[in-house]
Amino acid sequence: MAARRAQAVGSEQTWLEAAQAFIQETLCPAGKEPTIQFTQLVIDCVKTTWLSQGKNQGFTLPLSYSFVSVQDLKSHQHLPCCSHLSWSSTAYQAWAQEAGLSGTALPRERLLLLGTLTDLPEDLEQGCRNGSLYVKDNTGILGCELIDLDLSWLGHLFLFPSWSYLPPAKWNSSGEGHLELWGVPVPVFPLTISTGPPTPIPVLYPEAASRLLRHRSKLRVMRPNLAGKLVRLSALVKSKKKAYFIVSLGELSPPGSQAGGHVSIIVQVPAQLVWHQALWPGRAYVLTELRASKIHGHRYRVWTTNPSSHLLPLKPECVRELDLDLELGRTLLEADPKPLPRTSNIQDRQEQKGLSRDSRLLSYTGTVTGVLNQPAGLYELDGQLGLCLSYQQFHGLRRVVRPGVCLELQDVHLLQSVGGGTRRPVLAACLRGAVLLRGFSRQKPETQSSLQVWGASLYEQLVWERQLGLPLYLWVTKALEELACKLCPHVLRHHQFLQCASPGSPSLGLQLLAPTLDVLAPPCVPSRNAHKEILEEPHCCPLQKYTRLQTPCSFPTLAALKEEGQCRAWTSFDPKTLLSAPEVSHLTSCQLNQRLAWSWLCLLPSTFHPAQVLLGVLVASSHKGCLQLRDQSGSLPCLLLNKHSQPVTDPRLIGCLVRAERFQLVIERNVRSNFPSWKELSMAGFIQEQRARVYVQFFLADALIWPMPRPSLHSATSSTPPQTEPTLPEGAHIGQSRLFLLSHKEALMKRNFCVPPGASPEVAKPTLSFHISGSWLGGTQRKEGTGWGPPELKGDENKDQKVLLIFIGPSVRWFEFLHPGQVYRLVAPGPPTPALFEEGGSSCISQRPLELAGCTSCLTVQDAWTLELERSQDIPDMPSINKALPESSLTDLLSDNVTDSLVSFSAEILSRTLCEPLPAATWTKPGSTEARRGCVKITVAVETADCEFPPHLDIYIEGPHLPPPLGLLPGARVYFNQLEKRVSRSHNVYCCFQSSTYMQVLSFPPETPVSVPLPHVYLARLLQGGQTPFQAVASCHIVSVFSLQLLWVCAHCTSLSIQGRCTHQGSTCPTQTSVSQASIRLLVEDGTAEAVVTCRNHHVAAALGLCPSEWVSLLELVRGPGKVALQFIGPGAQPESSAKTDEPLTLFLRTLCTSLSVLRPIVLSFELERKPSKIIPLEPPRLQQFQCGKLPLLTHVNPRIQLSCLSIQEPEHSSSLGAFASSCSETATVA
Repeated sequence: MAARRAQAVGSEQTWLEAAQAFIQETLCPAGKEPTIQFTQLVIDCVKTTWLSQGKNQGFTLPLSYSFVSVQDLKSHQHLPCCSHLSWSSTAYQAWAQEAGLSGTALPRERLLLLGTLTDLPEDLEQGCRNGSLYVKDNTGILGCELIDLDLSWLGHLFLFPSWSYLPPAKWNSSGEGHLELWGVPVPVFPLTISTGPPTPIPVLYPEAASRLLRHRSKLRVMRPNLAGKLVRLSALVKSKKKAYFIVSLGELSPPGSQAGGHVSIIVQVPAQLVWHQALWPGRAYVLTELRASKIHGHRYRVWTTNPSSHLLPLKPECVRELDLDLELGRTLLEADPKPLPRTSNIQDRQEQKGLSRDSRLLSYTGTVTGVLNQPAGLYELDGQLGLCLSYQQFHGLRRVVRPGVCLELQDVHLLQSVGGGTRRPVLAACLRGAVLLRGFSRQKPETQSSLQVWGASLYEQLVWERQLGLPLYLWVTKALEELACKLCPHVLRHHQFLQCASPGSPSLGLQLLAPTLDVLAPPCVPSRNAHKEILEEPHCCPLQKYTRLQTPCSFPTLAALKEEGQCRAWTSFDPKTLLSAPEVSHLTSCQLNQRLAWSWLCLLPSTFHPAQVLLGVLVASSHKGCLQLRDQSGSLPCLLLNKHSQPVTDPRLIGCLVRAERFQLVIERNVRSNFPSWKELSMAGFIQEQRARVYVQFFLADALIWPMPRPSLHSATSSTPPQTEPTLPEGAHIGQSRLFLLSHKEALMKRNFCVPPGASPEVAKPTLSFHISGSWLGGTQRKEGTGWGPPELKGDENKDQKVLLIFIGPSVRWFEFLHPGQVYRLVAPGPPTPALFEEGGSSCISQRPLELAGCTSCLTVQDAWTLELERSQDIPDMPSINKALPESSLTDLLSDNVTDSLVSFSAEILSRTLCEPLPAATWTKPGSTEARRGCVKITVAVETADCEFPPHLDIYIEGPHLPPPLGLLPGARVYFNQLEKRVSRSHNVYCCFQSSTYMQVLSFPPETPVSVPLPHVYLARLLQGGQTPFQAVASCHIVSVFSLQLLWVCAHCTSLSIQGRCTHQGSTCPTQTSVSQASIRLLVEDGTAEAVVTCRNHHVAAALGLCPSEWVSLLELVRGPGKVALQFIGPGAQPESSAKTDEPLTLFLRTLCTSLSVLRPIVLSFELERKPSKIIPLEPPRLQQFQCGKLPLLTHVNPRIQLSCLSIQEPEHSSSLGAFASSCSETATVA
C-alpha cells in the first residue's frame, strides 16, 4: 500500500511539472512573466473540476489526462475525438452507447483544453469580427461552437471540461478543424458579477418605440433604450459590404394573453455580431442607445445599434418605462395611432391563386437524422422531414450539422407536395427565420465523398442569383447529383464540374441544365433583398409561394437507359401483336418463327416519365469501329448525323460531351424460337434465345456539345492509355502530315491479311479493318509552331498520286468520320521520318490489287496517327470537288447488263426480315459455317428523280457483313454505294453487300409514322409503258372465279394433313398441328382493262364475302378431306379432290363462286405480281379472234395483268349482298 502511494506521489509530481511547463508556455499572457499564483490558479481549476465527478479513485489530480494546446490539436489530432474531464468511464460508455444506435460514437481522448474565449480572429482588427467564436492560446486560435453563450465570458480564460474536436476533411488541405464546446466552461479567474446600474435604466417598450419612429424631429435628439421579449431572430446575413442580423422585440405580455406588436432592430456593428449566438427567443432583453436609420430599399425608418450599444438581460428591478408625455410633450399622443401601412400583393395572390400554394410559417425543434446533400444544405430531420438551409448563409453551421445534432428552427417555412422527385414535406429557412443550435452530435462524422464536399458556391448562386424556388431547387440538386455520378471523377473532377459560374469560367453543371432552367426560371437581374425579406409585411421571400413541380427531365446513366430500353423491348414483345391477326393462323411453323426472328422498338424521350436527356462523352471504339457515348456506368453505341442527309466528318468531336433532348433509343430484338403453330404463341417456353442490340441515333443539330479537357478524356474513353497521343512530351509540338482527298471507302469487316514474318500461318485470324482510296494533295508538311509548314516538293506534283490507305486494329476508330468527297489531314506525331507517307512497304497488299484499283501506293495507317478534317476553301490551288453522291441510273439498275455489276443509289427501307442464306458464293467452301449462316433481307424503295413511283428492290446482307450496320431500319433513308447487282433465275434484279460496299444513313425513321395512301388508278394505267405504281387501289368488278383451293397442311413439314394428321411418309414431325391455307384466282375488270387477281389465306374470305365465323366454319368442313380444289372452266366446275362433285361442300363452293355474293363490285388494294425489278420484257399484245354473230372479228388483245391482293373492301355505295351467302351457309351447315 505504501509502495503504491509512493508511486502515486511520484506520478503527481511529474504531472505537476508538465502542467507548470505547459501553463507558462501556452497560457501565460504575452509580455508578462509567468507567476506562481497564475500557474496555481490554473491547476486548482483543473483539480476542482476533476474532483467534482466524485469517482476519482483516490487521485486528487487527473494523472491520466495531459494538457493540449491549440497548435497540438491542429498538428497532431487527425481524427475526431471528444474529452470529458468530469465524466467517469461508465458515464462515457453509456453516452457512447446511445450514440452507437445510429452511428459510431466519438472516441474519447484524455486531454485537458484551456484557452481564452473570444470573437476576434487572430491578428485582425476589431472591424473584422464576423460573429464567430474562437478558442485562443499562445500557440494559435481555433474556431468553436457554443450552445448558450454568456457575453461576459468573452476575453476570459476558461477550462473546457467537455468538448469535441473535428479535424478538417482530408480533401480540404487548407481548411481548419473546429471545437464543439459541450458543457459550461469553467473560468480560471472568478468572473465579476454585475450588480446592475445604480439607477434604473429608462426604456421604451415596442409599442412606444414604433410610434416614436414616426417623429423625425424627436429622433435627432433621442437615443432610447428598447426593452421587450425576443419574438423573432433573423439569420446572420453577410454581404460584401457588411454583416448584420435583425432582432424583433415584442411586448412583455403575460402567458395566455394575446401578444401585441413588435419592433425590429438591426444589429450591424461588427463587435455586436456575436450577440446572435447569445440571444434566445422567448427571453427578455434590453438594447441600449439605439438610433433610427433609413435603410436603402426599405421605405420606413428602423432602429439600429451603434458602437456604444449594449445587450442586457431584462430585469424588472433594473429598468423603468420612459414616459414620453413628460419627455416630449403631448405631441406624440396626438399623433395618428394608426400602425405603419403594409405593402400589399393582392394582385400577385390573385395571379397565383390557381396553381400556387402558400407555405406555412412555424417553429420546430428536431434532430438531424441524415445528410442528403451537405453542399446544397439538404438534411433529413427526425427521419420524416426534409430540411433545406440553403436559403440562409449557414457557412459556420455547415461544419457542425450532422446526424445527431439538435436544431431549433424559428419561423421556418413548411412546404408539402413540392414535387420534382421529393415526396416528403420540407422545412426551409429564409432570412427571416433562425436556425439555432441546441445540441451537438455524439456521432463521429462519416467520411465524405467528393460529391458531398464540392459545390456549395454553385448552390448559393442558384438561390441568390437565379432565385430558384424550393421545388425547382430540389430538382436541380438531384439533377446535378445524377450528372456528377455520370461524369465524375473520370471525365471531370467534382470540383471542376460543380465550380461556381463566373464571367470567364461558366459552370459546366449549369450549362447542362441551362436549356431546362432557362424555361422554368429565367435569369433574374435583381438579386434577393435581405432587408425587404426580413422586415416587410406581409412576408415575401422565395419560399412564401410555391407550385408543385412536375419533374421536367432526368439524366439517367447510359447503363440504366440501356437496361430500361431492353426491359421495355422485352415487356412489349408479344408474338401475337407482331404478326397480323388474320394472317397468323395460316402461317407454318417455319414462317412463324422466321417472322419473329427480328423486330425492333424505337423509344422517344417523351415515352419516359420524366423525359430522359441523353448525356455522355463521344468516343470512337477501336474494337467495333462505331461511335459510342460513354459515362461512368458504361457505353452505348450511337449513330450520328450532322444534319439531314449530312454525315459526321469532324474527328474533333471525339472526347466532347454531348447532351441531346431529341433522340431515338433503338432496340433491335433477335429471337430464336420453335413455335409449332400460332396457337402456342402465348407460351414463352418455345422461345429458345433472346438477344437485343441497343443504340441511340440523333442529329448533332439537336444536341449541345462541349469540348472536354484531354487529360480527363483519356480515363473516360479507355481503361488503357490512349494511343492517339504521342508518348514523348515534345510529341505535341513536332510531327508531320499530308493532305488527301477521299474518293471511296469500303465496308468495315473482318479481312485476311498476310502473316507477319516468323508467325505461324495457322494462328492468323480475320481482322477488323477497312480500306479507303483517294489522292494525295501536295507533299508532306512539317509542324511549325501551331501550324503546318509548306509541302515538300518531290517528283512530278502534277501527277495524280492515288493512294490506298489501310485501317486495321485501333485505327478503325476513324471509320465513322471518313466519307467520300472530304479532304483530311493524316498526322503522324513524333520526330520527322523521311518518306513516311510515300512508301507502302509495311502494307500487306500485293501489287496486283493496287493496279486494279488504279493506286500507285499503299499505306497502312499506324495506331498513333490521327486525322483532321480540312476545309477545301482553306487549301490553296485546290481543285473543285464534286461532293454529290454518285448514283446509278434506273436503266442501269434494272438492266440485264452484268458487265457493270456494281450499282449505287439512295433508297428508303420498307421492310427488314431474316431469311434463309443465299446459294453459296464461289468463294465459300462447301460445308463451311459461312454458307449455313442466316441472311438479312432488306426491301427498299429506290429514290430516283425521274420516277414518280419508286421501284422496289431487295438487298441481301450475309456472311462477314453480319450483324448489319446500325441504322438499317424501316423508314430510314440510306445511300448504298457499290452494291453487287445480281439477277435471279426468275429474272429479278437484287443486290448484295460486298467488301467494296459503302453505306451512309441519310435520315432516321420518322418519329411519328406517316401513312401514305396508295394511289387510286385505272387498271389500264398498268398496261402503259414507263412508270406504273407497284402498289395501288382500283375500283373494279369481279367477273368470274378461275380457281379455288382450300387445304390443311402440317405446320412443321407443310405436307397435306387429312383429319388433322400429317400424311408425309416416315414423318418425324415433333407436332401434329396443322394450319389452313387458301388461294383463289379472280378475273376483275374496271371498264378499262382486265386483271387476274390472286388472293391468299384470309383474303379469300373477303373475296368470297364471308364473315369470320362463316370462314372458320368452312375451313373446319375442309379439315376432313384435307383439300378441296376447284377449277372453273366455263359454266360448272370440275373438282380436283377425292370428294365427289355432288358432295354438299363442293356444291356449296361451286354455287357460291358463281353467285352475286362473289361476282360483285369491290375496292381492291393490290400489288403487281411482276416485280419492278423483273428485267424480261412484257408480253406483247396478241391477235385473238372473236365471234360476233356470224362474223368473225380479229383484234389485238393485251395480256391480262397479274395482281396479288393486299385487301378487299366493299364500295361505300353498294347494298348488302350477303343474303345469298347466308342462305348458302345455312344449307351447308344443314348438310
